[in-house]
Amino acid sequence: MKRIFKGLMTFVVVAVLLSACSEEDQPNNSVTISGIPATAVIEAGERVGPVSATISAEDGLASLVVLKDGATVETINFNGETSATHEFSYTSVDEDANKNVVFEFVATDSNGDSQTVTHVLTVGEIANVIRITENITSDQTWETGKVYVLGNRIAVTEGATLTINPGVIVKGEAGSGANATALIIARGSKIDAQGTETQPIIFTSVADEIEPGMIVSPNLDPDLEGLWGGLLILGNAPGSFAGDVSEVQIEGIPPSDTNGLYGGDNPADDSGILKFISIRHGGANIGEGNEINGLTLGAVGSTTIIENVEVVANQDDGIEWFGGTVSVKNAIIWNAADDALDTDQSWSGTMDNFILLCGPNTDHALEIDGPEGSFNAAHTLTNGTVRGNPASEMGDFRDGARGTFENIYFFGFADPADPEAEGRGDLSVSGDQSLENFQNDILNFNNLEVTLAEGVSLANVFRNGTHESASEVVLGDNTVGADKSVFAGWSWAAVAGELDEL
Repeated sequence: MKRIFKGLMTFVVVAVLLSACSEEDQPNNSVTISGIPATAVIEAGERVGPVSATISAEDGLASLVVLKDGATVETINFNGETSATHEFSYTSVDEDANKNVVFEFVATDSNGDSQTVTHVLTVGEIANVIRITENITSDQTWETGKVYVLGNRIAVTEGATLTINPGVIVKGEAGSGANATALIIARGSKIDAQGTETQPIIFTSVADEIEPGMIVSPNLDPDLEGLWGGLLILGNAPGSFAGDVSEVQIEGIPPSDTNGLYGGDNPADDSGILKFISIRHGGANIGEGNEINGLTLGAVGSTTIIENVEVVANQDDGIEWFGGTVSVKNAIIWNAADDALDTDQSWSGTMDNFILLCGPNTDHALEIDGPEGSFNAAHTLTNGTVRGNPASEMGDFRDGARGTFENIYFFGFADPADPEAEGRGDLSVSGDQSLENFQNDILNFNNLEVTLAEGVSLANVFRNGTHESASEVVLGDNTVGADKSVFAGWSWAAVAGELDEL
């Protein structure tokens, strides 16, 4: 017979006690299985086995159930024997090709105690591109070196955790409206996506020919937007919602999908970890004027960790917060097509160390909105560098905006008085409530620096009295701003040289 256990030096004997309970709890109730190899490799259409398994139980055996990928394929009943043997064999079928097939052997004794041994059978080469089409309802891990394609809108639900290993590339298929692809971490579920400086996790379009190990797309420009949806994380933290309701539906997700609900009463809610993440070419349109942000944070709680995030070429905002208490450290937004950073509904965390690189479609570098209900809370943006564009405004603080904005350096914006600028290039406080908050130190600006266009005064750029918190500096002589070194190596913007002049 052709040898089928390729790569195995010997059989792996698996013999594990029923549980980790003490002998006092489980005096003589052990069930063991041995002789089943942990792994094997065969070619498509080839046979594995026969493998002889030895099963024993001090209290007498009742049954052995064999499952393939969770479905029962064989059941063997016993009559109380304390030991028995069973020969197992399997011939792979076409649908097994290039997959890991998981077999489970479950032995049960006369008392109902059981032991499970797992055998992973690799049939041919493992697929490196995996298409995801169903919601994730139990813990799942996406593996380094592989590409995962979102076939539609995918939600992580039912308290599951999606672990994304370093270097993974996630690609969204093209789609718009209700068919826009996106990854949603629903309330109560978690994402554990911890890339590294040498292996960032990249979210991009299926049109992107980037492969694991690459940082820069080999075929898509960094201003190409709207090719898929984006990443949405939703939690149970509080927010200020119209009508003082406790939960609302996130923008960008159809109301029929209840996985889009966010909001609650737990400020310390935990939605997981994001580190060294790059999100690219997103913002698909789901309706007139309604696109998906690169990274959407809806009522995300304070124990969630978000550090080292890049968003490139998103058709809507780069990052948008809707309520919640989560803080973000080290973020870079390049070529957002609406606002680079947008805050809403009394988000009360801190954005520390950020770089905003406005593109020709960027509306505002900062769009800061106030509460929508009676609940009031405020956030802080600190240590930022903002490179403007003639088409963009520095910021608009509106609808009762509140918070603290400090240690931010602006440059590259147009003269608002220039007729070609059509009023763009300024920082304004809009509406009576926002102005009142500014006057009452509920909306604060501290230590702002700017390199102005020639002949422009501070007061013409920093409106409504905010110029008193700003000072003019020569290009490159700023004493405040972001630490760009933390983005080196792993972010597309840094590798492309976009941070060299900062």
